[in-house]
Amino acid sequence: MSEVSLVPMSERAFRTFLHVAVENYAAENVSAGRWPAEGARERSQEAFAQLLPQGAATPDHYLFEIVAGEEGTVGSLWYGVYTEGEQRQVHVYDVLVHPAHRRRGYAAAAFTAMEAQVRAQGIDRIGLHVFAHNAGAQALYARLGYLTVSHNLIKQL
Repeated sequence: MSEVSLVPMSERAFRTFLHVAVENYAAENVSAGRWPAEGARERSQEAFAQLLPQGAATPDHYLFEIVAGEEGTVGSLWYGVYTEGEQRQVHVYDVLVHPAHRRRGYAAAAFTAMEAQVRAQGIDRIGLHVFAHNAGAQALYARLGYLTVSHNLIKQL
């Protein structure tokens, strides 16, 4: 595997990222049973509009292309910085490795690069959300040292 770096997204890359991320988030929420299929894309668009009102220039949000040497761009990573009480924290909103590049260590390497950036920002806490049906992501996060802090349950009647 090539060395991985996080490169700030260009406006063009952001537009592509946004389209894919909105579609993926809608599909994940439908698969999880949180949202009905009808209107899911619109709900997802609203969520992104609220989180990124200024697009890639939204303050305290960091959007990157995951670049792996000769491979070029292999995915994307987005995190935001927020304050809870007195503590600044990071929330990882989205990480995506393109299908042709999966299972090659790029996501783990991107998280390692992100952690170095976060430490340089003086932040020592990173959180994220993972859907229960995404066993691969859960395994990755466990390997990286992330701990489960809560479970949300649902019962369909």
